[in-house]
Amino acid sequence: MSDSNRSRPGPEQPATATGFAERASAPPGPTTERTGGTYRTFDEVQEILSPAEQRLERLRRTAGLFLGPLAGIAVYLATGTLDEPAQRLAGILTFVIVYWITEAIPIPVTAILAISLVVIFEVAPAADVFALFGNPTLFVFLGGFIIAESMRKHGLDRRFAFGVLSLPGVGSSVVRIIIAFGAITALLSAFVSNTATAAMMMPIGVGIVTFIAGVMSAEAGKELDPRRLRFATALMLMVAYGASVGGLLTPVGSPPNLIGRGLIEEATGETIPFFTWMVLAFPIVLLMFVALCVILVALNRPEVKRISGVDEYVRLERDQLGPMGPGGRNTLIAFAVAVVLWVTPGVVGLVTGGEGALYENVTARMNEGAVAVVAASLLFLLPVDFSRRQFTISWNDATKIDWGTILLFGAGITLGSLLGSTGLAETMGASLSDLLGVSSLLGLTLLATVIAVIISETTSNTASVGVVVPIVIPLAEAAGVNPVIPAVAAIFGASFGFMLPVSTPPNAIVYGTGMVPIMKMVRSGIVFDIVGIVLIVAGVMGMGALLGLG
Repeated sequence: MSDSNRSRPGPEQPATATGFAERASAPPGPTTERTGGTYRTFDEVQEILSPAEQRLERLRRTAGLFLGPLAGIAVYLATGTLDEPAQRLAGILTFVIVYWITEAIPIPVTAILAISLVVIFEVAPAADVFALFGNPTLFVFLGGFIIAESMRKHGLDRRFAFGVLSLPGVGSSVVRIIIAFGAITALLSAFVSNTATAAMMMPIGVGIVTFIAGVMSAEAGKELDPRRLRFATALMLMVAYGASVGGLLTPVGSPPNLIGRGLIEEATGETIPFFTWMVLAFPIVLLMFVALCVILVALNRPEVKRISGVDEYVRLERDQLGPMGPGGRNTLIAFAVAVVLWVTPGVVGLVTGGEGALYENVTARMNEGAVAVVAASLLFLLPVDFSRRQFTISWNDATKIDWGTILLFGAGITLGSLLGSTGLAETMGASLSDLLGVSSLLGLTLLATVIAVIISETTSNTASVGVVVPIVIPLAEAAGVNPVIPAVAAIFGASFGFMLPVSTPPNAIVYGTGMVPIMKMVRSGIVFDIVGIVLIVAGVMGMGALLGLG
């Protein structure tokens, strides 16, 4: 979308904090106090759109109203050879994807409508469908969002943001801010789950965006909506994509890694040790991160290159924030509890190699959803003024979280599970293999990666690896090639899926900030998916041969 009709500092000129410090104690405007939710109506966004953008937005949403049902019916009729449940699911899933991309109706409404259609058209029983909303990942969202709301309420997000901005050589360059933030996210994600990492980093990123938006507002002489900044989009996508990329580095960095590694061992007898995995993944992750930085900055070019006066502004802001109050300290305690318990399985896995009774026991007890809820519950227990029975956060505060994102991801989990249980995902993979007629190691590795990435766009990463790896191993063995290489590539591909909010939990988390328009996520996701497929295939084949896998 064009930004030509928007007042902002030119891309070649630095923004400055001069003149802004006097009002540093307050957020730049009402739009920065809360960052929006999963969906905004046309009336809510049209005031910040140019006339050309308004026409395009109206056309996109209106066209989607009619294209969704038509596309769903067309796919249903075209898949008549499938079993009836899989055929119906294919039609419903097509309808849902069109509605999600075009935002014809609120995205959470589309999500819950989809699972209702699944029941009405007898794809699966209602008890089975709605039971999937008990998935532990949903409780990671719930706890993470409540902690993030407490951070916002007590100013911890701003304190963290100023900490990042004060790093030597980082704060003055918006590009270096994006890269540094992504590097921190990726490193954490190697030992903490992708979802937990994104939940931790999201409120810190929002604080940084708030500051940058304030500086730009001062320079432009009017309030700018941070949700419309390309810098905000780039930083939020860096949180989501950086978490997914960093999770590839270790077997315990992401559930698909452990599941896929177990499937390989069960089917082939080949064990990939913890250290071998890291040696295999490191160059791939490094190249992916470099590509990620280039792609996100190129496609979401920040409005300004440099920010002058950051050091002065950070100092003034910290002075005005003063010492941390009891609410901030309590939130920090809850946040620390979550981080420590989220990290513990990864640390134990690093020591034990991800094997043994100790690791299994710790992993079972330190469930990410349970940890998130325990940490969030502390906020309702730790007082700021016990005599008045005031606690760190109230239920009214908690209701401000983005419940739409929780509904959205719950529906995504449901649809992903049905893809596997109806056999639709397996049919898709087998049909594609037969259509392409691949039999070489390169062809099978490329096919496995592409299928894993495609499936992960519409289902969970865990479901994707559970579907693709069992398919690709017998295909490779039948073709007489090493099955470990394409299977590992499929595991890596399953951690991709960057186009839609429901593709991965980190995508949904950052989409819930309102700073990532759906079409920008689709555009950035397509490009990174393509680049990632190339890097995965080349990296896994090259490093696999070097390490003698298979």
